[in-house]
Amino acid sequence: MARRLSCGLLVLVAALAIGASGANAFDDARYPDWRGGWYRIGSGNWDPDKPRGLGQEAPLTREYQAILEASIAAQDNGSQGNNAGYRCIPHGMPRLMLANEPIQFVIVPETTYVMLELFNQGRHIYTDGRGWPERFTPASLGYSIGRWLDADGDGRYDTLVVETRGLKSPRAYDNTGLPFHKDAASIIRERIWLDETKPDVLHNEITTIDHALTRPWTVTRSYRRERNPKWNEDICTDYNAHVVIRDEDYLLSWDGLLMPTRKDQPPPDLRHFDQLQR
Repeated sequence: MARRLSCGLLVLVAALAIGASGANAFDDARYPDWRGGWYRIGSGNWDPDKPRGLGQEAPLTREYQAILEASIAAQDNGSQGNNAGYRCIPHGMPRLMLANEPIQFVIVPETTYVMLELFNQGRHIYTDGRGWPERFTPASLGYSIGRWLDADGDGRYDTLVVETRGLKSPRAYDNTGLPFHKDAASIIRERIWLDETKPDVLHNEITTIDHALTRPWTVTRSYRRERNPKWNEDICTDYNAHVVIRDEDYLLSWDGLLMPTRKDQPPPDLRHFDQLQR
């Protein structure tokens, strides 16, 4: 269903762009060519230039540094820690922009759409000049307002600046469970532009403002373009072998039996089942 909706969105966007005429026509010559599929450059760590986990040197408060350390220790012991994605909870913003699966941009004057195969998520970045709503319905992707810039003064837009608010928890920056504050008051700011000398390389400077941080944290992610990508369907629940019972994570074996994820893990509580008598 999500895949059909994504395809329908593309058809709608194309129709709007092609069907416009006269004074309201979409002058795509003013906008950059970001067509194709964009694949991440570098690691899946939030900061691709630094090692995983504690090596990220995230400017966390003492409380949230402890949460990260506990998450890494749990993962080292076979659990998933603070990484909620293993339960098929969408990664949301800003982790979506890691581009673990390729991302796609569709640009029209009022909105820039960013679509991702993973979880079939799609961002709406509103560029129609609107202001912030009085209230947000919290969402994993939040609410994004953007603005196009002509940074080099040649009469064409080349840079998209975006601010995202209204995000909900749980979220993490990457698969180590690097945490956000539980108040879900994050603000994410992006500056996205094509490399000046490499037209098939896109850069995204991402700044996170969050109460789990001692200061705003800026990293730059980059992506390489595949001009004729092959898009695939990615439905997390189709192949997810994790079973979460209370606070314990178990695995399903190939033959459908429950398995532990770590040494000496207790079995689930079966008090509501008839117990076999030995």
